Amino acid sequence: MKDQTWWVTGASSGIGAALARALAARGVKLVLSGRNVEALEAVAADCGTETLVLPFEATDYAALPAIAEQAWAWQGRIDGLVNNAGISQRSLAIETGFPVYERIIAVDLLAPIALTQQLLPRMVGAGGGQIIAISSVAGIAGVPLRSAYSAAKHGIIGYHDAVRAENEHLGLKVLVVAPGSVRTNVSRNALNADGSVRGTSDAAIDNGLSPDDAAAQMLAAVDAGVRELVVAEGAEAAIAQLRRSDPDALFDRMSAMVQAGYAAQMGAGRGK
Repeated sequence: MKDQTWWVTGASSGIGAALARALAARGVKLVLSGRNVEALEAVAADCGTETLVLPFEATDYAALPAIAEQAWAWQGRIDGLVNNAGISQRSLAIETGFPVYERIIAVDLLAPIALTQQLLPRMVGAGGGQIIAISSVAGIAGVPLRSAYSAAKHGIIGYHDAVRAENEHLGLKVLVVAPGSVRTNVSRNALNADGSVRGTSDAAIDNGLSPDDAAAQMLAAVDAGVRELVVAEGAEAAIAQLRRSDPDALFDRMSAMVQAGYAAQMGAGRGK
């Protein structure tokens, strides 16, 4: 990867920042994007490599052609793209307003599709490259309190699987990652049923993998040519496995979890 140029979205914190640091350690030049310029500049300083801080609003689709042009022109190519930006949810579907679905699907699904579509012809025309798409265990299995998030993250898997199938023979490699709980702000920044920001984390996230450990697993998967990676332990790893090996058992487990008061435990729903 030395001297390659990679574009990381959602790079201001969490998995995105950890991947940026790990890539920088390999001698990669970085385009770092997100909305928080100060945080992006702090990550760039930590990375200590040649960096372009390129902030933008993920859902400003009309601005993407110019932004993609700027990113590509910086070093004359993009060798790797990390589709990482996103927001989560903590609310029952029956109580969730449709604008929450519009917002989460716009940020978590349509925005990475829009960005990838800008880069795809350029990357393939330049001989290929690598895409890392951050989905979720909730993108493999529908998880309670995350109906919008699960919908978007399922879509991330489907879109990137199709892009891989169409372009792998042209030199484009695609790794889809399904993390479980990683110690980030994902739960704190999640949306409630009314679209407000949750503002608190939860035990699963706080006790999850470190972002640096998750990033190390992802880059090891890139090295090995892996196409899909579940970055999860314990029950979360079992959820991903059961969805494919015994879906009925998983559906029963998810239903029982809700009936046992999962929503109330998470501070959501009618038990709140």
